[in-house]
Amino acid sequence: MRENELTLAAMAEALAKSPDYRVLRRLVRRETFAPSVGQSTKTGLLLDVETTGLDQQKDEIIELGMVKFDYLPDGRIAGVRDAFTSFNEPSAPIPPEVTALTGITNEMVAGQRVDEEAVSLFADDAVIVIAHNASFDRKFAERYWPIFQRKAWGCSATEIEWGRHGFEGSRLGYLLNGAGFFHQAHRAVDDCHALLEILAFELPTTGSPALAVLLEQARKKTMRVWAEQSPFDLKDALKRRGYRWSDGSDGRPRSWYIDVDESKLDDEITFLKTEIYLCDAEPRLQALTAFDRFSIRA
Repeated sequence: MRENELTLAAMAEALAKSPDYRVLRRLVRRETFAPSVGQSTKTGLLLDVETTGLDQQKDEIIELGMVKFDYLPDGRIAGVRDAFTSFNEPSAPIPPEVTALTGITNEMVAGQRVDEEAVSLFADDAVIVIAHNASFDRKFAERYWPIFQRKAWGCSATEIEWGRHGFEGSRLGYLLNGAGFFHQAHRAVDDCHALLEILAFELPTTGSPALAVLLEQARKKTMRVWAEQSPFDLKDALKRRGYRWSDGSDGRPRSWYIDVDESKLDDEITFLKTEIYLCDAEPRLQALTAFDRFSIRA
């Protein structure tokens, strides 16, 4: 380390010890590593896609980024195995607002295609795929690459209650700053590297890495409760409760619904019977695990 770098590091260390300052360090990608023989690890995959829009049935992927990593039984990150990044040319020009948001131009993707075999080989040994909005990324990934239909998925945005752990929000930038980093997000793979550091961050409330909390939640069964034929004038009560609307265009019921932990199912049914239906109605229930949660099929 050069002398000026030592000086900067010492200054940052001194500032970090003061309650009057917060220090953010530029995120530096971890080097890839060779797994230690006999080390008890599992392999995870971080995934991010950039698309031409938000319609998961019609819009197209223009970039795929993935980072493969190993983790220990307690959720600590053992190291990065490999990274994958590729552009994909859509069938129509990229909308100007998407280029403004992502920085990806038509010239950058011209003639590019994500190789399905390469994606399958890269993802094959991962026991879980994690995205920072899995309900968005999984649906797109499944359309393009069937291997992701068979994988367990976790969502780092929704399966960790970040507010309980002292973070101001669940957006990637907020979380990265809360973990003491900043980065210039330009590529999908850059966001995957950023997410890795967020998941490696030791939560002050638990003393364990954020990944451990995510994995524990992902392993749980959740129940989707459909409030079918609920009175229209009670929609605001459902929204306040956390229900979301399904318009039925994707083959699912046209209804309000909510996903809850299995342990909270009885409370949710009681709410519907006493506050919404005012009778002994039995709502439709759907059990979900990491293998179908966030899927276009769920």
